Amino acid sequence: MKIVIINSGSSSIKYQLIDMPAKEVICSGMIDRIGLETSNFSYKTNKDVLEEILPIPNHKIGLEKIAQLLLDENIGVIKSTKEIEAVGHRVVHGGASFSDTVLITEEVKEKIKQLFELAPLHNPANLEGIIVAEEVFPAAKQIAVFDTAFHQTMPEVAYRYAIPNYLLTENKIRAYGFHGTSHKYVSEKAIAFLEKNSKIITVHLGNGCSITAIKDGKSVDHSMGFGPMNGLIMGTRCGDIDQSVIFYMVNTLGYKLNEVNTVLQKQSGMLGLTGYSDLRDIQANAQKGDANCQLALDMNVYRIKKYIGAYAAAMNGVDAIVFTAGIGENSTYIRKSVCTDMEFLGIELDDAKNEIRSKEIRAINTDNSRTKILVIPTNEELEIANQVSELILA
Repeated sequence: MKIVIINSGSSSIKYQLIDMPAKEVICSGMIDRIGLETSNFSYKTNKDVLEEILPIPNHKIGLEKIAQLLLDENIGVIKSTKEIEAVGHRVVHGGASFSDTVLITEEVKEKIKQLFELAPLHNPANLEGIIVAEEVFPAAKQIAVFDTAFHQTMPEVAYRYAIPNYLLTENKIRAYGFHGTSHKYVSEKAIAFLEKNSKIITVHLGNGCSITAIKDGKSVDHSMGFGPMNGLIMGTRCGDIDQSVIFYMVNTLGYKLNEVNTVLQKQSGMLGLTGYSDLRDIQANAQKGDANCQLALDMNVYRIKKYIGAYAAAMNGVDAIVFTAGIGENSTYIRKSVCTDMEFLGIELDDAKNEIRSKEIRAINTDNSRTKILVIPTNEELEIANQVSELILA
């Protein structure tokens, strides 16, 4: 069966057309820097490669361009939308309603919409993808795979907040966790690589960033919580912040609550610190002597290291650190900086191995390192395809 996978991130869309169960990728591509004048667009088949830099102001226009190319007379890979049996959608926040992959109905879409406030950079884009896909592929089953599902194994001590009990029982306020599709995929690859269930810390670094403690294949703690804003420093999101700052901004500085939300979600993180949201721009300017960019990199690394230490303590050790996603897979600088001065955890990076570029799983630690350091390219699209296929065939 042919399955289209749509993975809408906060500033990107990754997509694949996959023939299942053969897992053959017929077409793949990506749009990043959505909302900027210099959005990158790629479209790749066995015969053709198209790469463009053009303004893509929002996810809707990006999705329409992808659909147009899939059906293109010259470089398209399908002649009719009827060839597509299912469209699998990454949906970031499933809240308390969804812990498994589901067939999308009007009720499901309404519940995804109700969670907009908890994932304002993601769930609107995810729902937009669903709506566009329903128009373009009207005969296909639309299926949602939720980022929060993998983290349903977190123990109560990890997912609960120290707030009145009724806020959990009546209002479902708790830590849900995100990027679950990616953390699940790379942790399973790490376990296969290590040939044993292990204590693993997976570090997903992109425009959105998160880190997960995984013990015996199960998520036991995670840096994001009720919504995908806290934890590590991200492209435009602040990560961890003292709640008192929010009250100060409202009560003393005169901000409205929606303005505070906009600042913390869309104007903070690396963008707020440097004026740039893309790490490639920040690294380039840091090398030119931009002190703000260098400080932002140092803060980013410091936060990651703090979480690694915390999760090693929570699991009573760590067997492997896994770097994944756009930054984790490609930034030799971030990986080296995170692994520097971490010998107390048995983390020793091999500089030469760290510089190697590859799309394969690779260990970049020294032979003497007690803790393995792995770079594992994530493939959320394949993981989504697996879950979609299992649901259809069940």
